[in-house]
Formats: sequence, C-alpha cells, structure tokens
Amino acid sequence: MAENKETSLKEVIGMEAPSVKRSSEGAISRIAIIGAGVMGRGIAEVAAQKGIEVVLVERNKESLDASLATLGEALDREIARWGITRGDKRAILSRITGTVELDDVGDVQFVVEALPDDLQLKIRMFTRFNEIWKEPVVFISNTSTLSITELGEAASCPERVIVMHFLNPVSKTPLVEVVRALKTSDETYARVKRFAEKLDKTVVEVFESPGYITTRVVVPMLNEAMYALMEGVASADGIDTAMRLGYGFEKGPLALADMIGLDICMSWMEALFHELGDIKYRPCPMLRKLVRAGHLGRKTGEGFFKYDNEGRRIE
Repeated sequence: MAENKETSLKEVIGMEAPSVKRSSEGAISRIAIIGAGVMGRGIAEVAAQKGIEVVLVERNKESLDASLATLGEALDREIARWGITRGDKRAILSRITGTVELDDVGDVQFVVEALPDDLQLKIRMFTRFNEIWKEPVVFISNTSTLSITELGEAASCPERVIVMHFLNPVSKTPLVEVVRALKTSDETYARVKRFAEKLDKTVVEVFESPGYITTRVVVPMLNEAMYALMEGVASADGIDTAMRLGYGFEKGPLALADMIGLDICMSWMEALFHELGDIKYRPCPMLRKLVRAGHLGRKTGEGFFKYDNEGRRIE
C-alpha cells in the first residue's frame, strides 16, 4: 500500500488488497462508510448514536476534516434544539473515526458506499470491495437510481450486494428502502434488515426497478410543480402552499426540491428518463436553467427560494 495518507478513492483501483480479518456475523458492532458527504455523514451519525463503531473513508484529508467538522456543527445545532445533549455528542463522535486509506478500515460487518451517483465510479469501488473484504461482509450502496444488479456483478459476489436507500436527512427520516438485486441472497436481505432495524428505521423491501419507490414517485410531482411555475400557473409560494395545505405535506414540492438539491433532482430525472423513456421524467427547462446558474437550493443559498447560512428560508 502506498505511504501517501491522502490516497484518493479513485486511486484505490489497482492497489494491492490488504489482508483483512473475517467479520463476525453476530451483533452489529462496526461498519465502514465510503464517502463522507451529506448522506455518508448522516448514516454515520445514526449508526454511532446506536452504539456502532463507524469508519468514514474520504478521498483526502482536507475533505475528511471538513466532513467531520460539518458533522460536529450539525450535532451542535441538535444540542441547541434540545435534540441531544453534549454528552450524546461526545459519545457519537467517539465512535466515528476517519481515514483516507481503505486498509485502515480493517474488520467490519457492512461496507456502505455513499459516493455520488456515478455508475463507473461505483463499479470501480465495488470491484475493489470484493478484493479487500471477503465473505460474510455485506456491500451496501446508498444509490437513488442506479442498478444494484450491475454493481453486484462488478463486485463478483452479487449475493452479498444490496441497496439501503436512506432519505435525507437520515437522522430525521424513519424510512429506508432495502432494494434487492437480481441475485441478492435471502441471508443478505435478512442481515441488512436487522441492521436497519437497529438504526430504528422502518424497512420497505423493494425489488430492483429504476428509482425504486420514493424517487420514482416523487420525481414527477417535483417536475410538474416546476412546469407549473415556468408556465405562470402560480407563484412558487402559491404552488407550495396549495400542496402543503391541500394534501397535508410537510413541505411543498419546490421547497422539497431545494432541500434535496436541484442538481440532485435533475440527475434523478435524467436517470429515470434514460431508463424508462417516459416524458414525465424529462427535466423541466427551468430546472436546467437554475442548475446551470449554480442555484442549487438550500446548499447554495438560492433555488426556487432564498435561504440564509443556516438553511432557513428568507424569501
């Protein structure tokens, strides 16, 4: 293994696989999460809160340090809201370690891949997983739209590959879709279901289909709300108010799109349009314009609405 401690995830392809012990199939005690972005951090927080040791793997030390700092800030906001105590924060962070090298991970029971939805990047990573971690380690992807069957074949152990589709924010959303690939074994599904239940998530079993349930169903609503705005049917606030009060939604579709990230919404639409060929998934031109302008929603301070530095709507 190279001595450089900032080895990127893309550079792991071609490295010699380190020797790793076989993981126990008993109580869930230690997992690895590859990718410490929004979803990776959220999964790490929930797992650590339930007493599970977590190893976060990032592409370089700067990204890892920034992600851990962001996680600490998120926990501070929970303390300010009386959601957790300072002792809870210390306990959570004590169970999370970070690394930029896969061979630092060691013995785990689950490897959770939380990288961007780039199929070729994920295929390269799953190929490496199979070289590093042997049976009975389960490989989990948090993808929203990509084919888990294709990732399973890349890992050469399709029976041990599965999707856990967490929704953002992971700590607040009680659902996880557990998506079986064509060859996912019943044993793998059962183990992952136990893992999800340990995280206090309600499991919905899904058999592979583009967009699964949540993404496939929500995308046409978001897209249609954008078309209604573009066509001048009503203002953004009017559209969201009508949907919130008329159907009891916590958020209107445009505010929801801003929360998800408009670039993420567009990538979902493009993937579903490519896979299913249905015009209802074709991204609204207004969405494309906002993404090109860098107005990606809450994370950039502006999307369909404007937000302050804490993500609170100001317009």
